[in-house]
Amino acid sequence: MKYLITGITGFAGPHLAQLLLRHGHEVHGIVRTPNGRQNDLLDIISPEELGRLNFHHLDLKHFYGINKLLQKEKFDGVFHLAAQSHPPTSFVDPILTFDENVKGSINLITSLEKSNTKFMFCSTSEVYGDSCKHTGVLTTKDPLSPSNPYGASKAAIDLYMQERMRNGFLKGFVTRAFSHTGPRRGFNFSISSDAYQIAKMKLGLQPKTLQVGNLETERVVIDVRDCVNAYYLLMQSDEATGHVFNVCGEDVHKMQYFTDLLVRSAGFVPEDIIQEINPDFYRPIDIDIQIGDCSTLRNLTGWKPEIPIEVTMGDLLEYWLKKFQNSIKKKKKNGNPTLF
Repeated sequence: MKYLITGITGFAGPHLAQLLLRHGHEVHGIVRTPNGRQNDLLDIISPEELGRLNFHHLDLKHFYGINKLLQKEKFDGVFHLAAQSHPPTSFVDPILTFDENVKGSINLITSLEKSNTKFMFCSTSEVYGDSCKHTGVLTTKDPLSPSNPYGASKAAIDLYMQERMRNGFLKGFVTRAFSHTGPRRGFNFSISSDAYQIAKMKLGLQPKTLQVGNLETERVVIDVRDCVNAYYLLMQSDEATGHVFNVCGEDVHKMQYFTDLLVRSAGFVPEDIIQEINPDFYRPIDIDIQIGDCSTLRNLTGWKPEIPIEVTMGDLLEYWLKKFQNSIKKKKKNGNPTLF
């Protein structure tokens, strides 16, 4: 099968590309500019796997280029992962967030209408906002009530997708991924921010003072590799077409739990680390708790998270350790590379 991934150079994109390649599929990805950024994927995939990927240099906001590519290549499926996905950034720049998340999505959907290409829109649990504390476990039947501009931008396309699918214009499905992390998650996201700092402590690059945000919020967190496996299984299922799916685990913890796991993964004990509240790490409007029901996904595909969260935390820490170690090597070789 022939698949296109938008956001292939982002967080989940390389993991999905690797999964598709290992299942024997032809994989294409959209990269905005020919600046060599696709080489960044080498922190997840092998050089041999990178050589098998096909890259197209396009901006999703430019309809003509996107439409031309989709009409020419006739993909079996499109995984639409590209987005401005950082909720705090959406408060600072809602115009950018809507421009990136809405316009590009509409261009893709319009180009694929009445085609045989199956389209996956990667929505988010942020579309539910803080309604979990009122409704309990969130199902896909619950109303959308986003608490930030990022969630609102995703909800707009989530609803547009449902209208297009319901009225027979589009062959596709929607995934609402809850919290997920793992190697390649940016350091400006919770959990990965902790791993980034703890890796620096481990290498003696930072004092044992950890800048943290709100560790009292409760989340169900899974591994990004489990998350993209759910996307893949749904793409393979004809019965997924026209439906919306929560992608989440079942074990809910306060964010403090994940911080402590990272600390122990580094060989420290929590008492070794001074936690310092950083107001900049707080959202203007936070979501206290999010727990989802993924029974529809599980019943259709048999999917469930396979990777223990302890392994995820260890792999995430190792990812940042390798990043810093490689930077140190470059510094010794070249003089002064940027050290994160």
